[in-house]
Amino acid sequence: MSTATREEWARPGPTAEQRRNDIWIGLGITALALVSLTLARSTGAFLLGPPPSGPEQLFWTVAVTVPLIWRRRWPGVTLLVVAVVFVAAQARSAPETQFSAWALFCALYTVGAWGQNRQLARRLRIGVIAAMFAWLGIYYAVMIDHIPADAFADAVGPVPPTLAMMVTGVLLNVLVLGFAYFFGETAWVAARREHELRAQAEDLRRSQAAARERAVLGERVRIARELHDVVAHHVSVMGVQASACRRVFDRDPGKARTALTAIEQSARTAVDELRRMLGVLRASAGTDAAPPAAGGVDRIGELVERARAAGLTATLGVYGEPVALPESISQTAYRVTQEAVTNTLKHAEAALLDVRVRYLTREVEVDVTDDGRGVGPAGASGLGLLGMRERVTAHDGELEAGPRTGGGWRVRARFPLDGSTDRTISPQREPADRRPAAADAESPA
Repeated sequence: MSTATREEWARPGPTAEQRRNDIWIGLGITALALVSLTLARSTGAFLLGPPPSGPEQLFWTVAVTVPLIWRRRWPGVTLLVVAVVFVAAQARSAPETQFSAWALFCALYTVGAWGQNRQLARRLRIGVIAAMFAWLGIYYAVMIDHIPADAFADAVGPVPPTLAMMVTGVLLNVLVLGFAYFFGETAWVAARREHELRAQAEDLRRSQAAARERAVLGERVRIARELHDVVAHHVSVMGVQASACRRVFDRDPGKARTALTAIEQSARTAVDELRRMLGVLRASAGTDAAPPAAGGVDRIGELVERARAAGLTATLGVYGEPVALPESISQTAYRVTQEAVTNTLKHAEAALLDVRVRYLTREVEVDVTDDGRGVGPAGASGLGLLGMRERVTAHDGELEAGPRTGGGWRVRARFPLDGSTDRTISPQREPADRRPAAADAESPA
């Protein structure tokens, strides 16, 4: 909580139970003050001089203590009333002084602990304390001329008796009034800190709830992305194969059977992937279940084979010296390539597909191009492209997706690598025997 907020914070008023307690406390102090008055009258210890009449003594004793029943409801008013009555009672030489002084202490403390306006509370307390010392000075000035000559006949200390009496009175008042101010301020600070702790606990609770919501949303997005990648790719391949099967079903049964076999294989793969994802969804909420590895760059060749089986002239080129990639980057590279191949099958109406994997000095790059009509899914703003961008950004990578100058569409993703995987790169294709024959022709990239 900032300094400005602390100054603006106002302590909530007393509860109904606290107000009831104040009534009992006020009445209890009043009863004890009356007992003290009775004892003082019985011993004849009239320290302030000849006392007033009995009813007046009773009046001052009750008037200075009863206001405490409102001390937390109206602390400022209570302090002013108690201070005025206290001075007036001493001016009239009321014999009860012990509980009257404690009533003043209690009222002064309450303003410090419960005063809503802190500036006003400080000024009021300082003003009352100053008035008390001013009254003490007046009292000493008036009393000094009425001290009997033999009042200090037995004094033996080095300090003059009158001065010693005055210093003792001043020190006692400094102690009592100072503690009242200090304890009141401490109580208010403690209440403010309790409020801060409760506010921080509530903020923490809300933050944890928001974090849980974000985690749930993030998990939903991740699962949706995985499902999209799995279903979209395999269903797209199945759709292309089904279309090819329909066209050649009557005139070339062999090709039709080949297409149906590819459809069957794609369907089985899609079902396996969906079961894998459903297994994650059914996992216990208390475990950090993560989807098993869906594949890495080592499986990009399978994507090219599926595209080739769907009727595209597809090639795969690997450049540079392959390095061991972090599993997360390898999976992301695979998913980006999978999505790009799927988009080519669904939207591009392409004949050629070229996939390249480049191991550069400090990064790895996957580059997928086609010779289609150069239009991305949903105007280049589909969920697939959004998912690719999120995946690449999560690894501090860069994604380029858009139409090529010479026609077609390109998706290129770069992922930075840690320095520990640095290698000297020679921009060579992988050996011809590792690539399909179509890769020897000029690629559309």
